[in-house]
Amino acid sequence: MTGIGERLREAFRADGPVDPDQLVARLEAVHRFLGIVDGHLPDTPLVPARTLVERAGTRLSLSRDHTVVALAGATGSGKSSLFNAMARMDLSPVGVRRPTTGVTHACVWGPLDGGTRLLDWLGVLPRHRFVRESVLDGDDESTLHGLILLDLPDFDSVQHAHRLEVDRLLGLVDLVVWVVDPQKYADRVVHRSYLREFHQHRDVTLVVLNQTDRLPAADVPRVLADLRRLLDKDGLDEVPLLASTVADPTGPDGLRAALERTVAERQAALRRLSGDVDAVVAALDEMVGAPRPALAPDDPAVDALDRALGAVAGVPAVVAAVEQAYRHRAASATGWPLTRIWRRLRPDPLRRLHLSGPPGDPAESLVAATSVPEPSAADKSALALALRTVTERAASGLPSIWPDSVATAARARLGDLPDALDRAVAGADLGMNRPRTWWRLVGGLQWLVTLAAAAGLGWLVLGYALRALGLPELRPPMVGEVPAPTLLLLGGLLAGLLVAALTRPLARWAARRARQRAETRLTSAVALVGDEYVLAPVRAVIAAHADARTVLEVARHR
Repeated sequence: MTGIGERLREAFRADGPVDPDQLVARLEAVHRFLGIVDGHLPDTPLVPARTLVERAGTRLSLSRDHTVVALAGATGSGKSSLFNAMARMDLSPVGVRRPTTGVTHACVWGPLDGGTRLLDWLGVLPRHRFVRESVLDGDDESTLHGLILLDLPDFDSVQHAHRLEVDRLLGLVDLVVWVVDPQKYADRVVHRSYLREFHQHRDVTLVVLNQTDRLPAADVPRVLADLRRLLDKDGLDEVPLLASTVADPTGPDGLRAALERTVAERQAALRRLSGDVDAVVAALDEMVGAPRPALAPDDPAVDALDRALGAVAGVPAVVAAVEQAYRHRAASATGWPLTRIWRRLRPDPLRRLHLSGPPGDPAESLVAATSVPEPSAADKSALALALRTVTERAASGLPSIWPDSVATAARARLGDLPDALDRAVAGADLGMNRPRTWWRLVGGLQWLVTLAAAAGLGWLVLGYALRALGLPELRPPMVGEVPAPTLLLLGGLLAGLLVAALTRPLARWAARRARQRAETRLTSAVALVGDEYVLAPVRAVIAAHADARTVLEVARHR
């Protein structure tokens, strides 16, 4: 496709019904379309578009001075006789044995220079090429200079290779003249397999009712009217219909005049390419269909996917461990100093998951892999269902060729998903890396009441020791009727129990808050993974669909 615009402008500079610049824009839009959908759509339905892009560049680079016209018809239609009559020379063999025409013959009006490469591309063998350049009637043939007329093999030939050759060349020539005869003009093969397929190429199609000499003069208009009806039914209502016979020297004059006009206009190649673009765009339009917005972040399918990913990532187990770890660490920080060492010996719930250890512990730093339990079969099934729901929601309203691409995109990175989820959980800030201020305050208060109880206990032990040794006893001060040492001991113990009793519900409430906070952060982290590994590829397909629609509008504008 590179340089197709330049080649087109160079090859066709004259103004005409088909705007060369507009045709360039349409062809380049088809080229951009192919680039956009590459990797999203299967290759087979795109073959006609790729063929058009390649063929357009090749055709327009070969010759700007030649118009390629093909005579196509069934056995016995007289197209070879018509070919010879147009050339006014016996170039193509005429007969009644099937197949009459087995190879393509070409007649070139004017010098062959510039047409040789074009004939090579068409695949016409050198021994079947003829140059219509004569000193005797050169002036008479000058109006056709630049015409390359092809006599194609019979499309109803019993030789399969002949039919393949016809189909190949019909996709390459600039203009097609369909030659039918009075006996088989209504044949279903020619209408269903060929004429009907050329409805997008009405501008480069002619139909000739040949051998009209075989009909009574009064029947010719009736047969032409019936053939016109069939052509209109085939979608070829604007295609010229001519009558011809080689039995009369003036019989082919109508066809000759039409070809002279076509050669003079130098528009056949442009019209053929424009018709090809129309046909390709119509097929591509069916593949694209109506616009489809991307999935909204608050779409229920996205919410369901986030929940399923959270379950697979072990978020419920982690947030439960966060709550337990909070209570464990709160009790370790606010309990009696003598019991804290015992509590520290107990494993921390988060440390068991390789998420973080107690505050100040070297294991508190986050690691790349966790020990979150493997997802259950139910969690995996829920994720598969969520992925299917996302795919269906994203592909809703798209033509049938797109859902497979959306599903493939949604599952393209599933193999990397477990590690990504594990990293997201391991890297999430659970809010458990620093002790709370109220822990320090309560812990300090516990140290005070514990020291008070220890002071009272020591005072009482000292008094008992002095009495046991017969030494003078130190009389402790009294607080009411209770000695101060006893008050310190009992008061410290009771205060410690009271602080612990009051702290326990506070720790449970704070642990639930910590769980909610961790769940929110983990859900956000998991949602980011889902967005990157599942939703982003899906959105890329939807964006490609939107871009394809945009460039298709350019290709559609004729």
